[in-house]
Amino acid sequence: MNFKIDHKSPVPLHAQIEQYLRKLITQEPYRSGKSLLPKEDGLAKKLGVSRNTIRVAISKLVIDGLVTRKKGVGSKVIAKRISTRLDNWVSFTKEMRSQGIEVENYLVKISLVPATKDIMEALELSETKQLWKLEKVRGSKEAKYLYSVSYFHPRVGITGKENFHKPLYELLENECDVIVALSKEKLRAVGADEQIAACLELDKGNPVLKRERVVFDTGNRPVEYNEVYYHTDYFTYDIDIKRNL
Repeated sequence: MNFKIDHKSPVPLHAQIEQYLRKLITQEPYRSGKSLLPKEDGLAKKLGVSRNTIRVAISKLVIDGLVTRKKGVGSKVIAKRISTRLDNWVSFTKEMRSQGIEVENYLVKISLVPATKDIMEALELSETKQLWKLEKVRGSKEAKYLYSVSYFHPRVGITGKENFHKPLYELLENECDVIVALSKEKLRAVGADEQIAACLELDKGNPVLKRERVVFDTGNRPVEYNEVYYHTDYFTYDIDIKRNL
């Protein structure tokens, strides 16, 4: 990104540099927080100003919560986190759109796999069966937010030919006549294994938020066992808890 200081402008030097940096941090690789911003001394030499002028400009971005600065390391963009609620069940696509984010599907894969003991227990299956497994990696154009794995009870009637790019529970209702009514969930932090790390572009062992849930229909019968792994640089969960008085 080409930029030159206008020494004849009435706009202070630090303000000109601040505006330049605000544009710079909207571009990759800075926008996602993957790369550090140019070093203060190098930027000062390039623009022909003092290091203190650069520091003042960066401080404005730090104050606005756009950039974080670590002594001896450098400055980088604070990745925007998506906040979702535990007490409000809407589709991921609709929730993201409500926040002005258009969802990108990086992976949508459906396959038949043998049921493990844990999945059989979750879906209340008494004998080993092959189950449909749906994998999704989803996010925005800027980053991958989550890796989701779903296993469906055979009674649901999945054929593998459905359009799984659609919101899942709408698909189940419209194409399989299954209406989901209850979700029992658990949340915990885990280290990303090799597959999760690859899907979310993380280092193996990095912490991710794991959400386990069993989804039931209106007859209180299990429909889906689901595990979702969230990239914690981009995703947080909110919940309101009322105190009983």
